[in-house]
Amino acid sequence: MERRNIEKIAKNSEDRLLLAKLWDKINAGIRRSIPANTCFLSPRELEMARFLFGDEPGLCAFGGYGDAERKMLCYLPDYLEADSLYEDDSPLVCLRAEFFEGDAPSHRDFLGALMGSGIARESVGDICVGKGSCDFFVTAEIAPYVIQNFLSAGRTRLHLKQVPLKDAQIPEPEVKEIKDTLASLRLDSVISSGFRIGRSLAAQYVTAGKAAIDGLPCEKPDKAISEGAKVSVRGLGKIKLHHVGGNTKKGRISVVIHRYV
Repeated sequence: MERRNIEKIAKNSEDRLLLAKLWDKINAGIRRSIPANTCFLSPRELEMARFLFGDEPGLCAFGGYGDAERKMLCYLPDYLEADSLYEDDSPLVCLRAEFFEGDAPSHRDFLGALMGSGIARESVGDICVGKGSCDFFVTAEIAPYVIQNFLSAGRTRLHLKQVPLKDAQIPEPEVKEIKDTLASLRLDSVISSGFRIGRSLAAQYVTAGKAAIDGLPCEKPDKAISEGAKVSVRGLGKIKLHHVGGNTKKGRISVVIHRYV
């Protein structure tokens, strides 16, 4: 774990600035043997942070629930268990926004309204929109401000309250199941099947830098995809390679792909 590795990991000046901030926060906790945490990180940012800190004991990623996409990197001294992150002094909180179900505001409505309220993206974790309510995660520091000032999303009036992290309501995503056979588990093949587009067009999306695997950008069309991986393509949406079966008589691989709708 060395600070000079920032230069090796960072791709640009924004990466260097972010990694320097993460280093200062986490390293201060390690030196003083006290809990420390970063802001919410995207999967790519979290991966960079993991490269920076390596296998440092006491580090974990936490986003409020098990399958969170945006997470904080947290340092817990050896006298604290991971479950302590769910307690009242957690570095993040869950807020529930209740609204008239017929309005049906979207994830984009909530994110846009939060940003419009002057809240930085790094202070907001996952936004989980359900029917009649939306549970979302913010840093503990800004929670009182959000409760007082986040009153609407688009034209939808909101009623906010804080709920225990363990009571967070994470709705099951709606998916369309696609059963297919592929010659290989290449990224462009999976995208082609999942979005019902030609493989050459799928490859163009990848080489243009529009694809990501589990949140990490990938520009290699021949990248192998593993079962359970989520693939997002800017302009198309998100899919998951839900299941990889056996080979058919023609030597192709049977797969089940979930496309999020």
